[in-house]
Amino acid sequence: MPSDSMTAAPTPASVRQQIGVIGLGYVGLIEAVEFARAGFRVVGFDIDEERVRSVQSGHSYLVDVSSEELGAVVADGALRATSEFAELADMDVILICVPTPLSKTKAPDLSYITAAVQTIRQRLRRGQLVVLESTTYPGTTSEVVLPELESTGLRVGHDFHLCFSPERINPGDKTFPVSRIPRIVGGMTPACAALAAQLYRRVASEVVVVSRAEAAEMVKLLENTFRAVNIGLVNELALMCRSFGLDAWEIIDAAATKPFGFMPFYPSPGLGDHCIPIDPLYLSWKARVNDFEPRFIEFAHQVNSAMPHFVVATVIDALNARCQSVNGSTILVLGVAYKREVNDARESPAFEIIGDLLRRGASVRYHDPCVPSIGIGNRCLESEPLDDAMLRSVDAALILTDHRVVDYKRVVELAPLVVDTRNATAAVVRDRHKVVCL
Repeated sequence: MPSDSMTAAPTPASVRQQIGVIGLGYVGLIEAVEFARAGFRVVGFDIDEERVRSVQSGHSYLVDVSSEELGAVVADGALRATSEFAELADMDVILICVPTPLSKTKAPDLSYITAAVQTIRQRLRRGQLVVLESTTYPGTTSEVVLPELESTGLRVGHDFHLCFSPERINPGDKTFPVSRIPRIVGGMTPACAALAAQLYRRVASEVVVVSRAEAAEMVKLLENTFRAVNIGLVNELALMCRSFGLDAWEIIDAAATKPFGFMPFYPSPGLGDHCIPIDPLYLSWKARVNDFEPRFIEFAHQVNSAMPHFVVATVIDALNARCQSVNGSTILVLGVAYKREVNDARESPAFEIIGDLLRRGASVRYHDPCVPSIGIGNRCLESEPLDDAMLRSVDAALILTDHRVVDYKRVVELAPLVVDTRNATAAVVRDRHKVVCL
């Protein structure tokens, strides 16, 4: 590492003093708590005053951070939240953890990143380490973030340091909490990467330094594109197995007994999460900008995007088989979160499915122990208690998220029809004639 860069860099002691986290969403709050627990003084920055008040009061809004954990670091003075971004000037490290959605044309929307970077630019000072953690396409750190920060006259690798380190949080995963997941670091210079690696070693089991920021950006996209493509494969397999009269889950579980060369993925009613439905499109957009046609990714996206329509068609067919029309039927949706045991419904296929059922004249009710209310168009739906009367009163129960707290044996026993898109009823033996699987 160049000696001049290391001379200008913050000392390890100063790096450990104050960390600012921009964005207190799913990634930002978890990161803030982890660094606070590791002995740093952390300030979370967010424009959402409700989030700021929640953090300040020690009340967590995430399933992966308990109010006890949050309250402990807040009470100790290790973590606080603010909407006053002027305090960024006092931070030794600034982590950017803001959303990166898609535009209406399915192109990357970097507006949250650019807003955060412009805010940092106004307070950037010598010695600061800036790390972009928001998922984005290769080149964002060097082409979008760096020019803005260097427009201050400060030089990267000498006056300030800049890296990309992708978040790898798996919501609801108790086996691999964030502290057990290796961190990837790519710096604009070797000195930048070394400093960020030193920082992340305080909270991660392992730090892997890659050659440059673009490589780290690509790592994150590969991880989620891998999942999206394989989910697309098994979703197509599920459709194929239905036409063959076969059980896709039985086929996949049997294939998974092979001790090498196979990793099981399972069908779903569509892609959910803030990453898997979006990240592959960031990659395919960047590929097309570079005159490369990502046909494999695009096909998987087409298959996955069609799944909500297939689910609705399955409900319609199942009702028709009982001489009922979807128009006028009452459908109970079980689970609207994008995955089991999380309170996050972002990008959940449930929204498209429920919207389609409503447009076709169905009356839709839902139960989700993790998501108390949702908005569908101009309608607000609230989760209803899953009691016996509810199950008996509907025309069909549609399982979209397989929360473990739900008694699926009781669902099958009491509901007149069950459409299961998650194989949640696999262990239910009685009344199988009522169950239609994806």
